[in-house]
Amino acid sequence: MSLKGVELQIAIPKTFDAGKVAEQMQQQSAVNQANAQAASERQLEKNRETVLESNNTTEASLENKDREQAEQERKKREKKEQEMKQAKHPFKGNFVDFSG
Repeated sequence: MSLKGVELQIAIPKTFDAGKVAEQMQQQSAVNQANAQAASERQLEKNRETVLESNNTTEASLENKDREQAEQERKKREKKEQEMKQAKHPFKGNFVDFSG
């Protein structure tokens, strides 16, 4: 297959362009790999510095929740007791006799 002069004028510049694009893609993948590695190193360092598990605060928060629930139940009982004390008599004060 022989190429004519006109075809060479088009093919050679396109070959250079294709080579540049291929090189840029290789460089981009290397840059992406380096960024991913840096991000994983930052995450690893952050994990080293932070506390991942804290049992004391969990237990304390559970105790606080239990106390709050007990307090709410006590308040409900007191409120019911007050309502029972203030309950109306079943028949006194419900009927007024205007005849008479």
